[in-house]
Amino acid sequence: MKKASLLLLILLFVSPIFAAYNSKSVPDSSEIRKSLVEKWFEAPLSAVRMNLPEIYNNPAGEKFQVRLEESDTTYNIFVSPQKKIKVDVYSDLGKETKEQEVYPGDAPGSWVLIKDKKTEKILRIRYYFLKNSEVFIQFTPRGKTALADLVIFGNYAARGVPTGVPFTTFYSASFDRVMNITKNSLPWNYVDVDPSMYHSVLQMAAVIQERLPNILFAPDAMYDENGELIQIFSGKPYDEIQTDDDRMMLSSAGFLKWIADGLVEPIAGGRIKREPLLQETVQVKETGLQGSLSQKYNLFFSLDWIRNLASAVISVYTGKTYKFNQSGVDVTINPFASTISPTGVANVVTFVENSGYSVDVLKSLLYVLATTEPSTIYFGAIRETDRTVSPEVKVFNQCVAFLPYFATDGSFNAYVFMNGRSISLEEFCNIYSDTFVYLTRVKASERFFPQEK
Repeated sequence: MKKASLLLLILLFVSPIFAAYNSKSVPDSSEIRKSLVEKWFEAPLSAVRMNLPEIYNNPAGEKFQVRLEESDTTYNIFVSPQKKIKVDVYSDLGKETKEQEVYPGDAPGSWVLIKDKKTEKILRIRYYFLKNSEVFIQFTPRGKTALADLVIFGNYAARGVPTGVPFTTFYSASFDRVMNITKNSLPWNYVDVDPSMYHSVLQMAAVIQERLPNILFAPDAMYDENGELIQIFSGKPYDEIQTDDDRMMLSSAGFLKWIADGLVEPIAGGRIKREPLLQETVQVKETGLQGSLSQKYNLFFSLDWIRNLASAVISVYTGKTYKFNQSGVDVTINPFASTISPTGVANVVTFVENSGYSVDVLKSLLYVLATTEPSTIYFGAIRETDRTVSPEVKVFNQCVAFLPYFATDGSFNAYVFMNGRSISLEEFCNIYSDTFVYLTRVKASERFFPQEK
């Protein structure tokens, strides 16, 4: 009994200490780094090159490796936590799976000091703290103090924010202290992840994926409020010769309506009508080629469609009728100060009225939206440019659905559904790299029952 009591007492004292090191489950190397300043951080490159990689344990018993890596223009000093991976080893005896220790430089808990190779000046200190290594915080020296940057997939959510503390503070600062120093100056809400908030998104994605084999892409095709296959622009029944007896036929826009109907019908007992979805939401000047063409063609078709569609969903959710400009469905946030390009850092205007966002910032944007608006999906209208004519014509024709989420391990991803099929976010961004996408938001629901054939 005495032994049990003593053990409990020890745990009560020890646990808060370890919690201080690991409040976000990030392995902490701050105590280790205190002893590395002279030998690794402030020593000349010639001396650092003489250092062999070293292994240290932090107070919680976690292993870290200290090492040097060089590129053509910079050199990096890593303090990286241990990770264990399974590796298949093949020999004459067959395949054997072995556990191997690795120390990734961009794993959560990794700390990196980056210096210029010619001048040996410090360029920055970087902290990795999430599963997605393209999201990190870094500090650059300005005089004796430090400026903070928060980077999300190549875009600055914050850049050059004064910290008010000496740069050398970050030689040994824990991640908890980093957060405390910057708690009022950096948008930490953009990277505050709770993987438990995405069950409805994941459930919707699973249902959509299950139904995809039963969907056939067909131009101008949708199902009306009665479940009948019709043409979007005319409202007339779809040509019976072209119909498929086994699969549902849906266009790009019809596919998004099919998703929206799956959210609406369990609540309203009916599906969304066609005509309100075609109402124009953009007024164009009649002068110029764009204006002249808009008199004959709907250059904003898919933009009108997703605005009206999302507004119809929220109208059913709330029991009130909202037009697109009253519903708050448009995504118009500007979370990024600038972007990292191959030629350096460039200023970026994120949101453009009636155009949306450049696809170059889409992954970063969906990440921020997933953290700040969990359990939300997004309808997208793709604005493409016809450069075969002069002046070039910009038109919204195609629709897409994005379902961003965080997995249980904290990693970010998004389901992308378009034209009755699923593609990766990376594939979408590659295909539409020179375009814009406009987003409207819709709350995800576990009560999702899309129409079946």
